[in-house]
Formats: sequence, C-alpha cells, structure tokens
Amino acid sequence: MSQRSRTSARINSRANFRLSILGTAALVAGSISAFSSHSLAQPRPRGADELRIATAAAADAPNLPDGPVKRTWESIGQNYKDPEWFRDAKLGIMMHWGLYSVPAHGSEWYVRHMYGNPGFAKWHIEKYGALDKFGYKDFIPLFTADKYNPDEWAELFKKTGAKYVVPSAEHHDGWANWDSDITEFCATKMGPKRDLIGDMAIAVRKQGLKFGVSNHRLNHYDFINPAPNVDTDLNDPKYDDFYWVANHSDERYQKFLADWVARAVEQIDKYQVDMLWFDIGGESRNTDPVFLKVAAHYYNRAKEWNKEVAISAKGNAFPAGMIVDYERQGRAPVELTEYVWQADDPIGNKFGYVEGMELTTPSAVVWRLVENTSKNGNLLLNISPKADGTIPKEQQDIMLAVGKWMDINGDGIYGSRPWKKYGEGPAADAAAEQAAKNRAAGIAGRTNGRPTGGDVITGGGVPRAGYTPQDIRFTTKGNTLYAFAMTWPGDQMVIKSLAAGQPMDGAIAKVELLGHATPLEFTQDANGLNVKLPAQKPGDYVYTLRITGLQLDTGNIPQ
Repeated sequence: MSQRSRTSARINSRANFRLSILGTAALVAGSISAFSSHSLAQPRPRGADELRIATAAAADAPNLPDGPVKRTWESIGQNYKDPEWFRDAKLGIMMHWGLYSVPAHGSEWYVRHMYGNPGFAKWHIEKYGALDKFGYKDFIPLFTADKYNPDEWAELFKKTGAKYVVPSAEHHDGWANWDSDITEFCATKMGPKRDLIGDMAIAVRKQGLKFGVSNHRLNHYDFINPAPNVDTDLNDPKYDDFYWVANHSDERYQKFLADWVARAVEQIDKYQVDMLWFDIGGESRNTDPVFLKVAAHYYNRAKEWNKEVAISAKGNAFPAGMIVDYERQGRAPVELTEYVWQADDPIGNKFGYVEGMELTTPSAVVWRLVENTSKNGNLLLNISPKADGTIPKEQQDIMLAVGKWMDINGDGIYGSRPWKKYGEGPAADAAAEQAAKNRAAGIAGRTNGRPTGGDVITGGGVPRAGYTPQDIRFTTKGNTLYAFAMTWPGDQMVIKSLAAGQPMDGAIAKVELLGHATPLEFTQDANGLNVKLPAQKPGDYVYTLRITGLQLDTGNIPQ
C-alpha cells in the first residue's frame, strides 16, 4: 500500500544495513560484492520543480481529445456525481496479486526490502541467490498464474456478496498485470503470458458485478531505494524501465510522469473500468497537471460510454471527482459523514499473500461492513491470491461466511442510505467522545490519513472489548428503517432511539427479523422500542430488524 502508511517498516540506518548485509556474505559465500559506484536512488523533485516537470509531462503523449469535461477541478466537479451503483453496493473486493506473491515473504513490499532491508536480503540470498544474480525481475518467469480461473474467482466474489471488484493492475513494484502496449514488463508478454486484468474483467461483468482496477504506479519512481555499496541488478540498462533506479534526472522524471498518464489512459480505454483506484494521497498540488489530464479523460470517456464511473484515492489527491478511500479500517471515520467513502481493509495481516499470514474472522468483516454502511461508507475487502492463481481455501471460507450473512441480512445493506443517526449504545457513545478528540487533534475529515480509534474503539467505531446487546446500528431504505443488533441481545431488543415521545412522523406498524419467518411482537414506551425476539438466532454475527410504518427524517445526509 502507500509508503506513508508503512514508515515503520523502513530501515533506520543504511550504514547499519551495509554492516549487516556484508556480515551475511560470510554465511552465504560469494553472494554479495561491494561496489563503491552503487549509490542510493535519488528521490523525485518537489515544489516548483515538480510542478514544472509535471506540466511538461502532461503536454507529452498521449494526445487526448477534448471533451465536455475540461482539465480543471471546477469542470470535473461540475460533471461528477458519486455513482449510484457505488452507493448501493456497500461491499467490494480488492486484491494484491503480483510478482511479490511468488516469494510470499514479508509483505507486498518485497521489492523494496530485498534491496534495502538486511533481514529480507538475507532471506532472499539464502533462498534465491545473490542480489546481482537473482533480482526482482527474476520472479517474472515464476509468476505463472497457471491455476488462475477468473470465472471461478468471479463466482466466489458474487457468493461473497460483493458488488464490485478492484484487482491490482500495477503495484509499487512496476509490474503490469494487464495487456500493455506501453511496457514489455506486463503479464501478456512475460510471466503468465495472458491478460490477467482483461480476463477478470470479462468474468466479473458476466456475474453482473462492476469492475475497476487499482493503480499504485506513482509510488514506483523512488520506491526501490537500495543500500549503498551493494552489488545488485538494479543498474542493468536492460531493466531501466522496470526498476527506474539508475537515472533520476529531471528528464527521467518527466518521462515517468508521462508514462504514468499513458498507463492510466490505457487501463481506462482498454477495459472501460467502472472505478479507477489510485494509491496516492495528494499531499501537494505539484502533480495536478497529470492528475487533471487523466481525470478529465476518464470522465469524458464515461460520458461516451454513458455509464457512471468514479476515481477513488486517498486524502485530497483529486479535490473534485473522487471517492475518498481510507487505507485500513483503522483510519475509517468513527462518525456519520456527509460524503461517501470506502475503507480498503485486508482479509489478513498483509495485503499481498505471504506464507503463514494471519487471517481475520467473518464476524470482524461483517462488523466493519455494518459500521461503515451506517456511517455512509463502503468496505473494500482485500484478498491475497497466491502466485499460481489460486485463492487460499482459508480466505474463501471467510468470504463465503460473509456471503451467507449477506444472503440473510443484505436487504438492510444493499441500496441503503444512512439515517439521521448511525447508531446507539456504548460503542457509539465512545465513538462520539473519540470523534471530538480526533477533531481537536486534526484527525478527521476526507484528508485524514491517521488512525481514528482510541483506547475504547478502533477505527470505524468497532469496540476493542466487543459489542454489547445495547450496541445498535441503523440504515434506511425509503421509509424502511433497519436496526442491526451488533451481538445477539437475547429474548428482547430495546431501541432507545425509538422510544415513545421521540419526535417522529408516522407510527411503527411492523417489526421483522431478517431470516425469521413471521413478524415480531413489540411495544413502545419511554424506554424505547421493545421487540420480543425468537428463541432461535437466524444466523450469526449481526442481526437485522426491518421496521416499517415511520416517515423517516433523513436530516442532512445525502439521499
């Protein structure tokens, strides 16, 4: 994922690295040679220099036709509307799948750490050989995806209850999973020798799901930062356009930005993607010229296709025409928002597949989904396929359990909109206190990139100590109110927000429990709406009441 989110994983001392790695050579004889000519990669330009270079890059090829959407944030904002399909979907599937899935070690940041982290380098050398003899490029032939069956994947996604799918077109490592006319380092020309993205697009759409791609390429330019004086394959001129390490002149950076535009345009035009997801945060406006070129082209093409599409990114990378994404549930809002958003969150403790990775539970996924939905957000669940093109059974089991829950409770999720309040109970009270602290500390809003939780709740409002029978979340669909019991309340559920005497239009006519055959008995008094529950639970994790008869006041939340 983004470099900002994993700073703790970076090395603190290049000097210490060299001492450590040269010590490793004693264990792995002849595997490393010291070369004084090898230096650290230079970072990208910043400030006025970056803006100047980005402006020049935007003027480079490809030459794109003009359309009604101009290359200004004002025009993009005037022509953009959050897609209804996204607002209705609530659950999407993302994935990290690429060359890093071959070693399946450490994380999807393997390429960065194998050249600059002593532990990774030692592991790599002992398993594959010296860094100048077996570099990251040498994983390409091993990334076979020989068991990849996109139709089976798409069926699994649908059974999970997802409504849109966002596979990784390119991660930080510079490898392209699609059929590219721009780079030879792509899946149709090397490795799998097939269009992994194109095949998935066909299969996913066959299941009636929306299809997007994730694009992390902007991080690639200075992502590989090798330790000094260590011999590697990074300076081999045959791989300059794969590694982007040897030459970091202004001209080279301009070429990189122009290439970034071309790749994004190729993904847009070849696959008519419903969502273009970028791993960029928008800390400055220096790269606006290339961002604007891509965004205007995308929204102009969408008008030609007559379909609703969206860019999703972090922070305010695109000040207009963007659905904000929060990396990991820990950064998700803890309160109801007036804007739509999504949290991309992994099914395990890593985004890319690694051997022995720890997995979450179906209940945790459902809790996050309900919390996000109640607060005007979506959950983009990241899965981690293996290099051979299989999705591990343990991950599939979690996905299918979530799908089973959605089969029963999806009526309160799909197509829903927030109520005037997202929930009640101890966790909601703790979230309100935490939200006030967050705002005071500047940890709130669309541009937040920091954890939003505290001692009592985690990001998104999930309580650290578990839910109580009093913890309830709400959604609406027209004049139907859904109340989610975040744990089984027992023989009775009490909803304080619906107590007699509360200002509300209409009268509660019927209360149903999704998954239960008959309406439930209820009374309404000063304590709340008191609902008698059946002895048998209809499923697991979270339980949904459907309440009809009220004329709902939706407040200021967009409907």
